[in-house]
Amino acid sequence: MREDNLIGRREALQKMAAAGTMAGQEPGGPAPDQPRGESAHGADTGSLFPTIEAMARPVEYTHSFLSARLTSVDAYREEGRAAVFEALGPRPAPVDPRPEVVDRRDMGEFIREKVIFSTTPEFRVPAYVHIPKGLNGRAPAIVDLHSHGGMFIFGKEKVIDFGVNHPAMVEYHKANYEGRPTATALARRGYVVITIDAFPFGERRLMLDEDLGAGWDRARYSVEDVRRLNQKCRAKESTLVKSLAYAGRTWPGITAWDDIRTVDYLCTRPEVDPRRIGCIGVSFGGWRSLFLSGLDDRIAAGCVAGFMSTVKPMIRKHMDTHSFVHFVPGLHRKLDLPDVVALRAPKPLLVLQCRRDGLFPLAGMEEAVAKITQIYSKAGAAERFTGRFYDVPHILDIAMQQDAFEWFDKRLEA
Repeated sequence: MREDNLIGRREALQKMAAAGTMAGQEPGGPAPDQPRGESAHGADTGSLFPTIEAMARPVEYTHSFLSARLTSVDAYREEGRAAVFEALGPRPAPVDPRPEVVDRRDMGEFIREKVIFSTTPEFRVPAYVHIPKGLNGRAPAIVDLHSHGGMFIFGKEKVIDFGVNHPAMVEYHKANYEGRPTATALARRGYVVITIDAFPFGERRLMLDEDLGAGWDRARYSVEDVRRLNQKCRAKESTLVKSLAYAGRTWPGITAWDDIRTVDYLCTRPEVDPRRIGCIGVSFGGWRSLFLSGLDDRIAAGCVAGFMSTVKPMIRKHMDTHSFVHFVPGLHRKLDLPDVVALRAPKPLLVLQCRRDGLFPLAGMEEAVAKITQIYSKAGAAERFTGRFYDVPHILDIAMQQDAFEWFDKRLEA
């Protein structure tokens, strides 16, 4: 190397060292951090958003029915469901539900039973079944899927009016269902309705050792007790996900299989016509309805409320608004959310969107409805999909309920 080049390089290094010392760095310390842009991204992941967005951009959803390679709706359904089940994790061993009725009450217009049944070898799941009086033969049935709402202490109670409700549930019903819980309303309309505690809500909730003194009887909880214990449960969501990962399971997988096995049990009920089963839910209940509708052919009419968007527009600013249970590892390389629910095509589907929903970007909600419309059209069943927008926040209000119930009446009539 020429001497003048050596001198030039030496001077440059000396200048860099001097600059580091002037910046407060000790001689011999680490090199300065690489300069980076300081522009704000307005994203939940901050400075990492551009990289994550770049990862998402080329994803083409290889198993979508809108892919040119898929021309048969049957092939789309077979491949798509296989992809979803693979992502959800292990298929639990089949079990005899072994139902046990632990309480039965005459509620005037219907009978309400509390039942415990098995969904997997590990789980005995508590549920309420509403049976209308005066049935003439087998009746249509609805699987009513409760929401999340940061409320772990209660589950199935979120969609039931007991007449005398816990004060925390009175407020929850008002905020999420405009004061009319859906399971009770559907039972009064003549449907057999089942609603379970999803994992880990209600009687399946997490209880830390330090909180055992509060007891398991929720009727004794004050509103402050509910608030405090909910905070504990929310703080443990990530711990739950990590623990299940080491157990070889996923939270969404447990949820989806519990709901499928609920249909198994419902079909054993003598009051139920297994050809006329529907499902409905809002928010996390909408997520559950989305997956149950897409994965189980026994759902003759599926209604998804307050949970439908394409996923890419959500990445910027709609991650922190969602629970860990909504994220299925690896699924969205193959299928978008509207692709999952449309696996039920050509069976009837109703999607109710909240135009002022803070949990989803409006563009993503609109794109999802457009995508489902295209899939149903390609399947030759355009008339069997309905997507509606309401000028409301994140809710399943009475007007939305009324539209859904009338839709069920038509789709599940004898």
